[in-house]
Amino acid sequence: MKVLLTLLIALFLALQYRLWFGRGNLLDVRNFEEIKQEQIEINEELKERNQSLAAEVLDLKQGLEAIEEKARSEMGMIREGETFYQIIEQAPEASLPNEKL
Repeated sequence: MKVLLTLLIALFLALQYRLWFGRGNLLDVRNFEEIKQEQIEINEELKERNQSLAAEVLDLKQGLEAIEEKARSEMGMIREGETFYQIIEQAPEASLPNEKL
């Protein structure tokens, strides 16, 4: 009976060692779960980005309006006969260091 009890205790300790310190231990599993969650979040962001790019590609394929809008906003292009006005706001004048308030 003592031999059987000793074998069971040794088996239990071996399994506990593997659970806490062996390959694929609890700490490794927890770390992999965190990495998995981070990757899921990254994938969601990329999926949203891909959907917006796909919508933009569809717009560009379907009509010239999207192309014209993109050229106007990103490249500053204008049509013939149009006049382009650019309004530049003036930065507030900084007070000189020698001036006394």
